[in-house]
Amino acid sequence: MSKGCCEFVTGSVVADGRSIPTVSTRLSPRDIAGTWKVRWNIGRDHYSVAPGLYAVGAPTGESPVFVSANYKLSFDVLRQALNGVDGWILVLDTKGINVWCAAGKGTFGTRELEQRIAGVGLERIVTHRVVIAPQLGAPGVSAPHVREATGFRVKFGPVRAKDIPAYLAAGQKKDEEMRRVRFRLTDRITVAPVELVQGWPVLLGAVLVAMALGLPLDAGFLSRCLSYALSLVGAVIVGTILFPALLPILPFRAFALKGAVLGAVWGVVSALVAHGTLAGGAAMALAGAAVVSFAGMNFTGTSTFTCQPGAELEVKVALIPQIAGGVLGVGLLAATRIFGL
Repeated sequence: MSKGCCEFVTGSVVADGRSIPTVSTRLSPRDIAGTWKVRWNIGRDHYSVAPGLYAVGAPTGESPVFVSANYKLSFDVLRQALNGVDGWILVLDTKGINVWCAAGKGTFGTRELEQRIAGVGLERIVTHRVVIAPQLGAPGVSAPHVREATGFRVKFGPVRAKDIPAYLAAGQKKDEEMRRVRFRLTDRITVAPVELVQGWPVLLGAVLVAMALGLPLDAGFLSRCLSYALSLVGAVIVGTILFPALLPILPFRAFALKGAVLGAVWGVVSALVAHGTLAGGAAMALAGAAVVSFAGMNFTGTSTFTCQPGAELEVKVALIPQIAGGVLGVGLLAATRIFGL
């Protein structure tokens, strides 16, 4: 459990002779700061809450039960959406992973849900036999198996937690908009900071290559370094920020190919601006395509455009061409520097 994460507990309710913690539906400044930090990959691997049963409002035995991952960002989104709702939150142990990814990895899964229902004695807390799981968790949960093992029916709620009040008002029924998974520009850019921070080894490599190409250490060293850094470091930034922004309009289906196209374009444009030669443009087209293609594949796990087997196959197929393109591109850059091409 993350440090200070229990600030959201505001009291307790008694059910089945036990004290169940009540959580706030309003995010505190510390919650908001925590969200900002994990968006930048700061403490992201330890941003979790304790699995178990929580209450919002003043729930009774007839109140709905909502299922969540124990990734605190997922938990926060759900409890915030339940403002004004009396209900229960059943938190699964997803190892601090969000609902969507945990469903793919199996931690937001059938067995964990069955064990958690039994572990908290949910049948003694509520009089009904229904749990509402997030729609994005459906790939990991077999509703028939859960019902057979626990007696609880699994209903999959709206894609977006903010639609839960309307879903409840409609008698726990979804309209088409509640079922639709969208991946708008804001959604795509939201994941960019994490990818940028996680890409620091590639960013460091780009800086070191730029410095090496800037040698010797004479009066023009700094300007040469900056010109190469514009192309190489810029390719990393293009791959982590511009790529997700342009994702729907880039050609091809595979993310590796989408990134290669964008990287090649960036490489040619940046090289012509910084170096003004065709050889430099060809070199940076190769290097840029490799870097942006590699960075682009990282978004396969956060996109609605891909599936897990397809993403794994793409990595296997694309990795060797990416390495080869990067090596050839850097080698050609070195040749243009040495021979003045």
